Amino acid sequence: MECSRAKHANSEHFHMVTPLLESWALSQVAGTTVFLKCENVQPTGSFKIRGIGHFCQEVVKKGCRHLVCSSGGNAGLAAAYAARKLGIPATVVLPEGTSLQVVSRLQGDGAEVQLTGKVWDDANLRAQELAKRDGWVNVPPFDHPLIWEGHASLVRELKAVLGTPPGALVLAVGGGGLLAGVSAGLAEVGWQHVPVVAMETRGAHCFNAAVKAGRLVTLPAITSVAKCLGARTVAAQALECTREFKIFSEVVEDVEAVRAVQQFLDDERMLVEPACGAALAAIYSGLLGRLQAEGRLHPSLASVVVIVCGGNGIDSRELQALKAQLGQS
Repeated sequence: MECSRAKHANSEHFHMVTPLLESWALSQVAGTTVFLKCENVQPTGSFKIRGIGHFCQEVVKKGCRHLVCSSGGNAGLAAAYAARKLGIPATVVLPEGTSLQVVSRLQGDGAEVQLTGKVWDDANLRAQELAKRDGWVNVPPFDHPLIWEGHASLVRELKAVLGTPPGALVLAVGGGGLLAGVSAGLAEVGWQHVPVVAMETRGAHCFNAAVKAGRLVTLPAITSVAKCLGARTVAAQALECTREFKIFSEVVEDVEAVRAVQQFLDDERMLVEPACGAALAAIYSGLLGRLQAEGRLHPSLASVVVIVCGGNGIDSRELQALKAQLGQS
């Protein structure tokens, strides 16, 4: 990336440097040291503030007077937070099924909320319409170079703490912004050889479908409970990353993602959303071990970093409802 460390050090960011915690419980399951990059403790509850905060700061410098963002929840919360910090209004367009918890939090941050359509793609069309107004700028939730540049800060933080590269990095893929940003960050710090395990749930697996087809694929619908992974088409840049980096695209069932959410709550006392459960399921479901057994990952990984991407779209009641829906006791 062309961005220098000095530039990052001297500018005020809206995101915080998040803790990297060693997890005894996940290390036991994985058979190697597992570190958790806790993006769920960001001021907006997810990693999205890294890229979106950076994007918003840059467009305001160029004269933006009103931010508009389509979101499954996390991107909107980041845009609303950034708008409040920048002292300008924000309109967030969400699918109709978005939780009341997310809506009220957005309104509490001063954003105007509009509910449109069944899935994020519908909300995105509305946001693009609104952004035609004078001085309004559409904040892309995941598909923009400034977003990826902001997300790359996560890898710089890993390098600062770990020093040496991990044996693998595990993350969830929705629209592909985190994957694109992490890939850019890996290249920036000289870690481009680190394998990335890119996790999705079946029914929100637009990246996996694209990898298998060798081109972008639009899912007919989002049927997964991991609504924060609910883009029907992945960013082209995410697919491009598979040509330059060692990326394993893997899919778990909703039941495995939700089971991972419950297990993680029991193990680490942190409640995260099913999108994050998809990443955690790489370890809890034994998938990481299978990749090692198949020779795709090194049999003795020095360490594994799991990006704990967020926990906004869930509470204890929602977790119980998801477990009941999926037949878990």
